[in-house]
Amino acid sequence: MAIQTEFIDFIVSINAIRTKYPGGLEACLKDHARLIGGRVWYDDYLFRDGAMNPHDIGHLVNEWTDLGFIGRAQVNGQECWVDFCVHEGMFGGTTLPCDWLVSNGPSSVAHIDDPGSAVIGRGPAMFNQ
Repeated sequence: MAIQTEFIDFIVSINAIRTKYPGGLEACLKDHARLIGGRVWYDDYLFRDGAMNPHDIGHLVNEWTDLGFIGRAQVNGQECWVDFCVHEGMFGGTTLPCDWLVSNGPSSVAHIDDPGSAVIGRGPAMFNQ
């Protein structure tokens, strides 16, 4: 599957959530339950939250970094996203290179290991977890 992108997206690898989120994926989904189908959606590979302005996306970056997730790191001399990335759905893609995320068209992305083409997004009609 792929996930729908909007405005400014905060995208986390599900593998990183399984290993780094306190309590794993189950706890993450429980903690975000009231937001799922609103500003949060996910598939088997990616978890998406989002914001409409840089201040709010900065808050998400800080919140997840405080949980132990690695945002940016130098990889072969270039700054890249590691456990999560910031993607500007309205403005052209990831703000830094992210080797585990691929564009799946103008309004969705997928994990590099995800062969599916269906899109998960906002609202119950698109959200089928």
